[in-house]
Amino acid sequence: MGGKNDAVPESQRRIDPFLGTTIHIVGGRQSRPIISDGRSVTACPFCVGGLEAPDPYETRWFINRWPPMDGDRCEVILYSPNHDASFASLGVDGIARVIDLWVERTETLGARDDVEFVLVFENRGTSIGATISHPHGQIYAYDHVPRRSNQLLGTGGWVPSFDDQLLVVGNDSMIAAVPPAPVYPVAVTIAPRVRVGRLSELDRATRRDLASMLADVLDRLDRLYDEPIPYMLWVNQRPFTAGFDDAWLNIEIVSPWRAANLPRYIAAAEVGAGEYFNPVVPEELALRLRASNDQSV
Repeated sequence: MGGKNDAVPESQRRIDPFLGTTIHIVGGRQSRPIISDGRSVTACPFCVGGLEAPDPYETRWFINRWPPMDGDRCEVILYSPNHDASFASLGVDGIARVIDLWVERTETLGARDDVEFVLVFENRGTSIGATISHPHGQIYAYDHVPRRSNQLLGTGGWVPSFDDQLLVVGNDSMIAAVPPAPVYPVAVTIAPRVRVGRLSELDRATRRDLASMLADVLDRLDRLYDEPIPYMLWVNQRPFTAGFDDAWLNIEIVSPWRAANLPRYIAAAEVGAGEYFNPVVPEELALRLRASNDQSV
């Protein structure tokens, strides 16, 4: 049998030979820190004076010490020096600063010859898998366009097409709606009213509209069950390679909760068949979110 030199690398991409699913083997991430109980603020590496934030900051980025991909492709984005803040609590000004940093890092990473797609995302809540409770997100720079992103942003592309029953809220340049067939019980998609490929193509006023929309939607989600809801958020934007001229920027936010503190677990039949059973009616979710205040769409 093999010896020491046959060990599996800490980060390795494999493709399932039958389904074509991409799997990243990332053994090195088993040792990353877990500081999520809210009682370890003094040990938080993201607070000012901590390991990753030695100096005062408003927003900050740094290379992930436990990356799931090699080559400095994974970054952490700190939203605020306030350990107890949330993305929504930053307000429009604070969220706008985060969006500006998203833009700067997306374009810098996308300029690399070995990067084709940049994914900005956030995992919020321990039940989602966030290992540090300080408000932050991440960015992954792929050397390929992942399959789902390719399907969503490729030729023809995704186009906002929600009917009135699924609309949640809108402003001058952005709209938010529940998708018609979501895998997760809570799901909202935010998109520009006109086609825009990447965050960098938004002007200053439109970025502010996006910040306002994120603040609004995230607040509605937290009020859905009268407590902070765990969620996953990610930005779908045009890849840095040919063939995606029709890409339409959008942000997806999903949560596994089907009721307060009651997650919907994806079961064997769903994983095995690749078809999903959602107990929450999208139109009813949209109505509840829409009714939380009287802004029009």
